[in-house]
Amino acid sequence: MRFYDIDPWLEPFRNTIEARLTYLGKREEIISGGRKLTDFANGHHWYGLHRTENGWVFREHAPNATGIILVGTFSNWKEEERYRLHRTDDGDWTAEFAEEMISHGDMYKMHVRWNGGGGERIPAFATRVVQDEVTKIFSAQVWQPSESYSMHNPSPPPPDSLLVYEAHVGMATEEERTGTYREFTGEVLPRIKRLGYNTIQLMAIQEHPYYGSFGYHVSSLFAPSSRFGTPDELKELIDTAHGMGLRVIMDLVHSHAVANTLEGLGLLDGDPGLYFHTGPRRRHVAWDSLCYDYGKPGVNHFLLSNCKYWLEEYRFDGFRFDGITSMLYYDHGLGADFVSYRQYYDGNQDTDAIVYLSLANKLIHEFNPGATTVAEEMSGMPGLAAPVAAGGMGFDYRLAMGVPDMWIKMVKEIPDENWDLGYLLHELTQHRAEEHVISYCESHDQALVGDKTLIFRLADKEMYTSMSIHTPSLIIDRAIALHKMIRLFTFLTAGGGYLNFMGNEFGHPEWIDFPREGNGWSYSYARRQWSLSDNDLLRYRHLNEFDRAMIETGSRHGIPQLQVTETLTVNDADKIIAFRRGDLLTVMNFNPALSFTDYGIPVKGKFRIILSTDDPLFGGQGRIDTNQSYFSLPDQGHYGVTAPHHLRLYLPSRTAIVLLQEKVKTIMDL
Repeated sequence: MRFYDIDPWLEPFRNTIEARLTYLGKREEIISGGRKLTDFANGHHWYGLHRTENGWVFREHAPNATGIILVGTFSNWKEEERYRLHRTDDGDWTAEFAEEMISHGDMYKMHVRWNGGGGERIPAFATRVVQDEVTKIFSAQVWQPSESYSMHNPSPPPPDSLLVYEAHVGMATEEERTGTYREFTGEVLPRIKRLGYNTIQLMAIQEHPYYGSFGYHVSSLFAPSSRFGTPDELKELIDTAHGMGLRVIMDLVHSHAVANTLEGLGLLDGDPGLYFHTGPRRRHVAWDSLCYDYGKPGVNHFLLSNCKYWLEEYRFDGFRFDGITSMLYYDHGLGADFVSYRQYYDGNQDTDAIVYLSLANKLIHEFNPGATTVAEEMSGMPGLAAPVAAGGMGFDYRLAMGVPDMWIKMVKEIPDENWDLGYLLHELTQHRAEEHVISYCESHDQALVGDKTLIFRLADKEMYTSMSIHTPSLIIDRAIALHKMIRLFTFLTAGGGYLNFMGNEFGHPEWIDFPREGNGWSYSYARRQWSLSDNDLLRYRHLNEFDRAMIETGSRHGIPQLQVTETLTVNDADKIIAFRRGDLLTVMNFNPALSFTDYGIPVKGKFRIILSTDDPLFGGQGRIDTNQSYFSLPDQGHYGVTAPHHLRLYLPSRTAIVLLQEKVKTIMDL
């Protein structure tokens, strides 16, 4: 069944959707030449520098060039005729070199000439790019060590519930510097494993010249960032994670590219249209970057090969595709509210980009059926996370980007005693019927774009003085209580997956700010202060332990795997909300002042508490007895008529409990 068959609101747009699918079929035939996508997307095996039995071979697609010579440390950066490439009829440039002409570790570039100009360029398929510490210039580097790391651990199978730990290798150290792959492997992987997450999402892996771009302004798509270490050390990280039962996906930036000429692809052979649009569509108006032309077969071949390369060479388990909304719409979705279905089919959509994303998902799942793809997309375009076979674009998940924005708005603008609990539940559970979504309270975005982490938004300057377990603070008490409840509410209502950015599990304070001229090139806010959560005298450890217990509870009981959320109670006057999901009953009291005794929840059965935000282990006050079983009781209505059962619970202010329904042996157990 096609995804649009189950949504009657899509009926007026059926012809447009089917026309897209017809175009997709034709484009795939043209682009792949009738081959399987996995047989077609092999540009990384052909282009770039490769070792052969007798030496080396180099190839580059540069049809506008009139001459190319490799220059590097092997030629003292001078143009030597023996390193000249030769043009083929299809616009490729190629040459073979004797073994002694190039060595492991050599730095190199192409010196490219075209009619009217020329310059040094980094090859498009370079697999390692390094910045000189003195000159700050980037160059490709030959990476063919005599002994390379051999990956041996199999990838874990795809989990039913995707529990994503989003991480940035460079800022994963506590020291004020750039962290490394090796440090992440030894120091951070064990933390992630202990917390119970099953998938790591690595940001900023593709090489990018400006560290402060968080990896979004990519220059070399096939090169893992050398500022974190070597390719072998990245392989070791992924292989070690696999051995620990952790899957690893990477942030893949195919939505735009860095505008830098010397490091990027913008004028590789002098033609601005080799990879990107020309004219007004060339430059992204909001991101100061270049926009790929997805209508060109060569661009599709380049980007699809890039997808396969990371799966094949580094054994990543999938991708988070960055900036999908920007790809889907000619205006990049800027300023649009997307309140009408017509906005998905009004001619503002880039059909070539839709085709590329569909082909990318088809290729990825064809090459690795267990791979996971996640779309960072905020417009909610129908079919985005429906299988390609069902007429969709094939993503396995879509990020619920509206959820963190909602929480930031609530915390910043509305006192928690005025929160509309029904609205919150609706926003947390809504998604398209054909979609699995990944919900989250905050990713890196909320703290990176000039704002604060969620806990810092709740506590602010009190975090500098009152996070000791020996320092009473009503502000910190409120912040920690709401931090736990917000995360639990989001986690237990998620539609298939949940995401956390590293450090947020223990309430990392302040914000994220990478070294730049405006802050004196400081790393103070581009690191993770793990010692805060390791210190038994600080309350960060309470949040860390709660996150671990929350993830363990969900994993044990099949949440956030997509299930129906049954609403039992929404009382905005009392600030009480209760809902069921699977075997779990969640009851939350958002009231800032009032605790309730024998509060009735309309449910029948025997229950026991398996998670309480009020547990002293999590910084609570221990007001709830978690050792007893709770039984529902029938209410007596008028004239002795028995009304439905209610579970009577003690609900302290600003607390949440999760109860598991237990089997009963006889009716007398109720």
